[in-house]
Order: sequence, then C-alpha cells, then structure tokens
Amino acid sequence: MADFYQNGIVTTLHNLENRPIDELEKELKGFSERRPLGLILPSLFSELEGKALPATIEHIKEVPYLNQIVIGLDRADENQFKYALDFFSRLPQEHKILWNDGPRLKALDEELQKLGLAPKEMGKGRNVWYCMGYVLASNKVESVALHDCDILTYDRSLLARLIYPVANPQFNYEFCKGYYARVAGGKINGRVSRLLVTPLLRALKQTLGHNEYLEFMDSFRYPLAGEFSFRRDVLNDIRIPSDWGLEIGVLSEMHRNYAHNRLCQADIADAYDHKHQDLSLNNDEGGLSKMSIDITKALFRKLATQGTTFNTETFRTIKATYFRIALDFVETYHNDAVMNGLKLDIHSEEKAVEMFAKNIMKAGSSFLDNPMETPFIPAWNRVVSAKPDVLDRLRKAVDEDAKEFSNNNLSS
Repeated sequence: MADFYQNGIVTTLHNLENRPIDELEKELKGFSERRPLGLILPSLFSELEGKALPATIEHIKEVPYLNQIVIGLDRADENQFKYALDFFSRLPQEHKILWNDGPRLKALDEELQKLGLAPKEMGKGRNVWYCMGYVLASNKVESVALHDCDILTYDRSLLARLIYPVANPQFNYEFCKGYYARVAGGKINGRVSRLLVTPLLRALKQTLGHNEYLEFMDSFRYPLAGEFSFRRDVLNDIRIPSDWGLEIGVLSEMHRNYAHNRLCQADIADAYDHKHQDLSLNNDEGGLSKMSIDITKALFRKLATQGTTFNTETFRTIKATYFRIALDFVETYHNDAVMNGLKLDIHSEEKAVEMFAKNIMKAGSSFLDNPMETPFIPAWNRVVSAKPDVLDRLRKAVDEDAKEFSNNNLSS
C-alpha cells in the first residue's frame, strides 16, 4: 500500500485501496460517453513478435471504455505492415495503424522535412508526434493515454488508473504522469531515474539555487516513466524532443503551458518491468549512455531558456556536486534493498554513477559547442499554420493504407 504523502508542487494520486478494476472501468465507461477516450501505442514491429505486446493486447481487448486506439508502427516493411493489420485485428475497439515506413506517410514526412517541420530523427519521439497528429486529425477523442509496448507486467488496471485523472469530468487535470516502483525479479531497476535524474536535479538546485522549474521536476516520483495521459487540447502546442529526452521534454512543456493545479501524477502499478537498455559504458551513441546525455542536455536547454548561463566551470561544479549526491543515493538504495530482501550490486551502481558523471560533462560540452541546436519537433499548431491540409492528409493516408492492405489480405 502506498503512503498518502504529497511531495513537491504537483498533486499525487495514490493507490490507497487497490480498488477493483471493474469499479474503475464502470466509471470510465460512463465518463467516455461524455468525454470519448483514446489510447496511443508507439511500437516497433519487433515488439509484435516479443512477449510483452501480445500479452498487452490480450488485456486491452477487455477494456470497455476506449473509443479509439492509435498505433504508431516503426521499422516495418510491407509484409510486416500486413502482419500488423492482422495482429491488431483482434482488438474490438476502433483502431488505426500509422505505417510510418510506408510510402504515403513517408511522402508526407518528406514534404514536412523540406519545410523544416518534421522530426529530424527516427525514434519514439517521432512516432508519438505523428500519433498525436492523427488524434487531432480524427477528432474522435477528448482524453488520451499513452504507454509503451514493452511492459512485461502489463495489466489493464494500469491503463484505467493512468487515464482516470484526465477522464473524470469533475477533475480539472490536463495531464497525468504515471509512476510506479521499478522493482522486478528481486532487484531494484530504473537506474537512469534513480542514479541520474533525481541526484542531478538535486545537484542543480544546490548549484544554481532555488528554481521553481527544478522544484517542479523534482516533484515527480518517476520522471522517466513512458506512461502519461492528457486532454486533447494539450496536443496542439506541445513541443517535444525527438531523442531520449522525450519524457523530460514533455514534463518541461507541461510546466511551460499549464498551472500546477492542472497537472498530476498517479500510482498506476504495483509491479512494473520492461525491456532493459544496456549500460553502454564505451558507447555514447547507444543504451543508457546516450540516454543520459540526451536527458542531461534537455535539462540544460530548459534552464537556459529561463536565463541560466552555463560555462565549463559551471558544468564542472554540477558534475562534482552530482557525483557526491549520487553516491549517497547508492547507499540509500542499497539499504532499502537489503531491508526488503532485494538485490542491489553496489559495484555496478557506482559504475553507472561514474559514467553518468562523465556524461554530464559531455552533455555540457555538446550544449556549449552547439548553441543553435533545436532538437524539438515543431508543435502541431505551427505545422497546421504552414500547411493547413496536413492533418486531413495524414488521416487519409492512414485510412488508405488500411484499406489497400486489408483488401490485399482478403484477396490473398
């Protein structure tokens, strides 16, 4: 059972009673009649052949309140797209698949690229951005949840608790961030959040002094969770990064666009496990190493927009402050693990901290060397302003892909 403590400046909605899923879903079904509800699933094709997503779909099949499911499909050729159409056909809810590698969506993307209005790199951020565009284009839902497709411990109560705060018409939340304990297999996971993000936020507060944005970010219990929900109007002017800074970037946009009383976080799962990234100690372009650099740069960029001035000496101070705080966290998590009968390898934890400390300096150098870097994907309202028919064309391209290849499946 969770505590009921309200930490920081963002409302926390706890799981105090393990309320039966049938009760939650009955309420959500009623909410959906007034405020249609949707779900975004950003997926790689490889996840269709894994363990997590097939089991997830079996749970989602039973969800009675979803009016629309939008699936972003990356890294799929034509035969794999046909497979995906069949794979997701078991869903009884209305669902649409964005074949991001198909000729129709690639042609639209190339047009937007020429105008400087499309994501610059492949990845989850790009996938999510196009899915958000389709939600705006179809205009069928008022509140939307988004979660990853590699959750090994998925249960449909996760979705119910995630979307409830933005579905309930008596609540005024525009955005909800999911959180959970990253404990699985007798281990404490979530190294980037535990050993980089939280100690880095504390180091930035200590180095730069009081900053309301840092207080806001430090209020989130699991800032890197890939699960969040939002009202549809949020999608119009949100600018998100296309790299590993996606989750930090989304929170930063919520801070920029909304008052704190319109945002919340919710305890959505007792257990959570998903695909783990390699630490990548010797590869800055992969795994947790690249993730840590992207996340750190996202925080530096946000602080710079608020007037914070950075130089090499500043980054050295931040790195040294971070290192001491992070090592204290290693001891804290070790003691927590021991008391709960869990495993935590101090050596591997400190190796991660050492890498993250080095990457703070690398992120700082990259930030100083590339002052004109703009990794954010443009907001959809800007794209629509430049190309007024873009949402209609996106919707038609998705519908035509489905129609063409569904007919091919029938004829074959």
